[in-house]
Amino acid sequence: MPKFIVFLCVLCTCSTLLGQSKTEVPTIYIDGGGVMRWSDTKAEASFYGVNYTVPFAHAYRALHYKGIDHKAAIDRDVYHLARLGFNAYRIHIWDVEISDAKGNLIANEHLDLLDYLFSKLEERGIRILVTAMTNFGNGYPERNQITGAFSYLYDKCSIHADPQAIEAQKHYISQLVNHINPYTGKAYKDDPYVVGFEINNEPCHTGEVGITKRYINEMLSALKKAGNRKPVFYNVSHNMEHVPAYYQSAVQGTTYQWYPVGLVAGRERKGNFLPYVANYSIPFANEKEFASKAKAIYEYDPADVLYGYIHPAMSRTFRSSGFQWITQFAYDPLDIAAYNTEYQTHYLNLAYTPAKAISTMIAAEVAYQVPRNQQFGTYPLDTLFDDFMVSYKQDLSLMNTKNKYYYSNHTTVEPVSPTDLQHIAGHGSSPLVQYAGSGAYFLDKLSEGVWRLEVMPDAEQVADPFSKPSLSREVVRILWQEWPMTIAIPDLGDDYQLKRLAPDTVISGYRIAKDKSINIMPGVYILSRKGGNIAEEWTANTLWNNFRLGEFVAPSPSSEQQPYVGHTPPPIVERGSPLALHMKVISRVKPDSVIIQTDQVSFWKNDNPSIKMEQQAGYSYTATLPVELLASDKLKYTVTVYADGRRYTYPQAAEGTPLDWDFSVSNYFSTTCVDPSSSVLLVTTDAEEPAYEHYAIPETSYLEYQRAQSDLTKSAIWNYHFISRDSASRFFWQKDISRDITARRSGIAQARQLCLAIGGRGLAGGLEIGFVSDMGYTYVANVTVDDKKEEIQVVRIPLETLKQVSTALLPAPYPVFLERYFVPQINIPFQVTQAEKLLISTRGAVSPTAELRVGAAWLE
Repeated sequence: MPKFIVFLCVLCTCSTLLGQSKTEVPTIYIDGGGVMRWSDTKAEASFYGVNYTVPFAHAYRALHYKGIDHKAAIDRDVYHLARLGFNAYRIHIWDVEISDAKGNLIANEHLDLLDYLFSKLEERGIRILVTAMTNFGNGYPERNQITGAFSYLYDKCSIHADPQAIEAQKHYISQLVNHINPYTGKAYKDDPYVVGFEINNEPCHTGEVGITKRYINEMLSALKKAGNRKPVFYNVSHNMEHVPAYYQSAVQGTTYQWYPVGLVAGRERKGNFLPYVANYSIPFANEKEFASKAKAIYEYDPADVLYGYIHPAMSRTFRSSGFQWITQFAYDPLDIAAYNTEYQTHYLNLAYTPAKAISTMIAAEVAYQVPRNQQFGTYPLDTLFDDFMVSYKQDLSLMNTKNKYYYSNHTTVEPVSPTDLQHIAGHGSSPLVQYAGSGAYFLDKLSEGVWRLEVMPDAEQVADPFSKPSLSREVVRILWQEWPMTIAIPDLGDDYQLKRLAPDTVISGYRIAKDKSINIMPGVYILSRKGGNIAEEWTANTLWNNFRLGEFVAPSPSSEQQPYVGHTPPPIVERGSPLALHMKVISRVKPDSVIIQTDQVSFWKNDNPSIKMEQQAGYSYTATLPVELLASDKLKYTVTVYADGRRYTYPQAAEGTPLDWDFSVSNYFSTTCVDPSSSVLLVTTDAEEPAYEHYAIPETSYLEYQRAQSDLTKSAIWNYHFISRDSASRFFWQKDISRDITARRSGIAQARQLCLAIGGRGLAGGLEIGFVSDMGYTYVANVTVDDKKEEIQVVRIPLETLKQVSTALLPAPYPVFLERYFVPQINIPFQVTQAEKLLISTRGAVSPTAELRVGAAWLE
């Protein structure tokens, strides 16, 4: 069972941590112009936060499997949500877990946990948007558990038309809004922290538009009869043919989602997705009453992505499109975040994905600070906006204001006013903080010369979190290590003093920094200028903002004892130059040494060369292999980690070394060695799965494929057949070639043409073939496929003939009404050294009997 380091002072029992009575709490209303405003000041409201689901479904069950107390888990997670500066929370309630067949609300543990969660969010000042029903099962990623609830009795696409189903929903939602939360003493409809209600989650409306309109009006009538005076929202980003019904209803708010790179890839996606999030155009914005309804993003996420650069860019685009409520889907509960089982395609947690978490913290500030409807330049000009910056190449989000300096990765950007800073949040290093650890950290000014430092433990990825999930498969390891930290805050000076507040350990008293540096373990500290007496004024119990200074929540170190080596060898290297190798060696005990040996070493030899890797920052190690090791066609090597008196060899991950008499190496890291002047191979076709990802626009069309190899002396060919539902369909093949480009610098420098082995028939419009750059720009040439030739052809395309065109957004974004192409407004010349993806696409009509045959691709 996972253990957690938790240092939580007993919270006061008042309605908020600050002791504010709920009668003084301002509420939200929506004015006639569709703007959410505060009841006291009439100022516009802006919200940013997350979805989070511990009271229900898999999260609830997974915590039960692990023997973890649900309320304690909620306490831990809500602290982190507050620590990240969120002010919004949204949940779609699993009605199947708190209702019966007639729609009666059932008082059970799920409802109790929901009440408890709401109360804890309110203590932190976090507002709540309640989606009353999901109208689907509680199983994912497991099987549904049949509960006898009304949603199990009706198909999701008919539940809005069946009179009995509607009566059950009216019964249920009326009881829900009148339910009195025992922890707050307020009914949901009267709770000032509940912003409003969304009727249901992603409804499926079929049939006549009038049926949809009647359903919405009936639900609104039931809510009004139940005494609800809060704004009611409805989802308008599904079922496009029913849009008129949404806007003809009396709902005051509308909800949307955004998944810009699709969902459930089954693996981590790589690339520059900033063009994907540059625009959020709503095609029905001219609908009557559109402008009178508030706009909320109930769910968004760059799914299957671990980057720290993208969230603020999405938040910026939301604000430009007029959204006032933005909630990511979904925040992983700390207690099961090591496994990412709740939603395979999503992964966000402060402890386990620190770069992403800091990125969302910056995205929250974008939501709070960027005015609604403010417009910015077209990408890439919009990567610098107001006080913010996003960079794909640096994998960086940055907020840089007079008082706040937040960054999701290493940066050299100087803070605009170091002497005026009040808050710093980071992952990596910056001009203000140099830190080798991989956890997030926070520095907050308490008074002149006094700061609070909170440091999270290290988080190191050991598996792809987006592949098939399991509660026995750890994807990120947590390590508690001591690292040097240099803090260059002018307010503290060079020899500040430091006192530990949490966790509660034997460490006590003061330590003095030397030249701004001190060794630090995860925890909470008070920092002050040298000579100040802070022991009594600033203690673990001191209240500050929405938490106490001594609050600290972090997972214990991962239980895995064996080191993990994270290393992907380069696919190919050029002879004649030394080879620099980089890897992560993740070990709870610092290794004594990390040794590289090739497949030429042997127990029977007296002279076995080896190369010792050097530790860089944190868990990063590097070594340079000499030219003589790259003389053969294939370089094969192992890495042996010596740590804690034991020896482990990788990639075999077995105990022992290649020079042990009884150790047999069965697996090597390997890379192909080539002449610098040789062609640059980009795609091979000999694998059992196709090298290219393939897509269609629209998605109702698709491809069927098979591998063909009649002659074993020749490379295989992949045959694709077109299943088209639309005469205007386009088909795409895409292959990530970034590592091949990086590995072949000499070969790339002399490359003049792109070559592909290709053939086909029925492709009257021909093909577009070329590249997508690391800027997200697409460059192609038009290629005609000769129907008369049965044999596959080698097409040669001079690189100088490639022309800039619109970039297809692959895979498809959700919702489906979003644009499928990014249209560049700035001409950027093509450079093959910046190519990241090889692209093939059809042009014009494709006949029903069309076929495309694809072989190898290379540069020469």
